[in-house]
Amino acid sequence: MDSIERLAAKARTGIWGLDNILSGGLSRGHVFLVEGAPGTGKTTVALQFLLEGIKAGETCLYITLSETERELREGAASHGWTLDDGLTIFELLPPESLLDSEQQQSLLYSSDLELGETTKQIFEAVDRVKPHRVVLDSLSEIRLLAQSSLRYRRQILAIKHYFSKFDTTVMLLDDLTADVADKTVHSVAHAVFRLEELAPAYGAERRRVRVIKYRGTKFRGGYHDATITKGGLNVFPRLVASEHRTNLKRSSFSSGITGFDQLLGGGVETGSSTLVLGPSGTGKSLIAIVFAVAAVTRGEKAALFVFDEELGLLFARMKGVGIDLEALRDAGSLTIEQVDAAELSPGEFAHMVRKQVDERGIQAVVIDSLNGYQAAMPEENSLILHMHELLQYLNRRGAATFMTVAQHGLVGDMKAPVDVTYLADTVILLRYFEARGSVRRAVSVIKKRMGQHESTIREFLISNRGLTIGEPLEEFQGVLRGVPIYVGQARPLLEEPAA
Repeated sequence: MDSIERLAAKARTGIWGLDNILSGGLSRGHVFLVEGAPGTGKTTVALQFLLEGIKAGETCLYITLSETERELREGAASHGWTLDDGLTIFELLPPESLLDSEQQQSLLYSSDLELGETTKQIFEAVDRVKPHRVVLDSLSEIRLLAQSSLRYRRQILAIKHYFSKFDTTVMLLDDLTADVADKTVHSVAHAVFRLEELAPAYGAERRRVRVIKYRGTKFRGGYHDATITKGGLNVFPRLVASEHRTNLKRSSFSSGITGFDQLLGGGVETGSSTLVLGPSGTGKSLIAIVFAVAAVTRGEKAALFVFDEELGLLFARMKGVGIDLEALRDAGSLTIEQVDAAELSPGEFAHMVRKQVDERGIQAVVIDSLNGYQAAMPEENSLILHMHELLQYLNRRGAATFMTVAQHGLVGDMKAPVDVTYLADTVILLRYFEARGSVRRAVSVIKKRMGQHESTIREFLISNRGLTIGEPLEEFQGVLRGVPIYVGQARPLLEEPAA
């Protein structure tokens, strides 16, 4: 690759999600600023950027004014990386006289070096290595040496113009230990990336990335969730459903239960979302899983994302109603993911769902439940926005989505913790009612955007044979309120099947 072709191709950062946000990576031959408080992952990003350059056959230089070479190598080793061929680490240390106890009058750091000498050593290292990619860590040391905004700006401009002579792609790191209102480098840098770390009241820290500016390049704005795991920083681009428009031909999606399909007017549709709403214990998870199992039975693939229930208990409970989830999972037709809302960010969850749908061709997605999903959200409005984008995306991919929400209370006036009924294409409502001294269950479809559905309320029974749908409860009033009144004559209700 000649120099013109190399400059035309963007420099990938080695972080898939970040490259996706940046429309392919970094424009070569420019200066980029990565800023964030200590511990947000700046050094990790810088190392991934240089290692990606080495992989592409480029010469890379890491200039460190704050960390020692040993610390850098130890940090890289924790991710399974080795910093050898193709990467030069230049550790800018104070002269030996500053470390001589007899000549020290106070504690001195590398920032005590005279600014001109520091810059000279940086330029000499660049002349010696002639790198394609450079990381300068960190600007806080140069800012302290400059002592004034004017001098600091002039120094940054000098560094920028010097590197431009070599068509070098430069990444400057800033730990924001100085005045956060100082935007000196923002105006000089070609692009600015901000790394943030948030500490929720409970659970692991949450990380996010934001592109503040990127000259002449379209990028995906807003905040994007991120994590640091062994292997580096992972960025999960914010889902924008409008980017995934397709010409989808919808078809009927059966539950596999005749009475249920009749209630739904023939079933639900592919490329639509269904919300199963009701108090705890009414069978919301079972109904959602019934649809997923029906898809698998037809030879399709389904994915189940469980927020609230331990998988071992779920497997045992489903076996009690004749559904062997473990066997379906082991056969490869059903994917089951246990989701810990305290550890997983909303962006990471959306990425998890997208990956299953895109890579495995999932046609039925079950999210059980939105109550658990809400726990991963900073506020209710965020849940609505996340769910809107995720549902629109799944609809456009042709997947049938089933969500459950547990309402507060068991009978009487019940409310959901968050109202997403307007987002769903179909809403199935479950209720308890009392008859002949026992607690029964009722199901109704209160909304369906596409096609007709029954307006009746039917009794349903959960037994060792699965789900059984009864006849309409025509002689009861007030079932949806949870306090029904019997107004008809005695007639048979559903009975438990014989063992």
